[in-house]
Amino acid sequence: MTATDRSLELINAAAQAAADKLAHDIIAYDVSDVLSITDAFLLASAPNDRQVKSIVDEIEERLNKDLGAKPVRREGDREARWVLLDYVDIVVHVQHSEERVFYALERLWKDCPQLELPADAEATRGKAQEYAQAQAPDGGVGGELS
Repeated sequence: MTATDRSLELINAAAQAAADKLAHDIIAYDVSDVLSITDAFLLASAPNDRQVKSIVDEIEERLNKDLGAKPVRREGDREARWVLLDYVDIVVHVQHSEERVFYALERLWKDCPQLELPADAEATRGKAQEYAQAQAPDGGVGGELS
């Protein structure tokens, strides 16, 4: 079984919305073979809580406006460290960069096929690492994402 066309449409729209709000390290996995509750996961991160919220708001607005999709559940809003948007067909995780490194969801889903995303979303790969290095007082290395 593979992700449905509707799931791919939602993932691509969400990935583009996240990229437009300067999310870091956007990646999507087809989890339809291992989970019966959803077809795909989208992961994205940002270096601060305010940007996490901005990304989440943009994804929610874009999917509603362009595709008529509303999440059935939205969790983590209060702290904006890890916000989950559940659209049933897809689940979107937008995490603060620190949570992204700590929880390493990529490791959990590494055996699932990655989904192709819009070029703008693909271009965000490695941005968290670049940001961490730029923010380090000595130009040192921050946490790594795989």
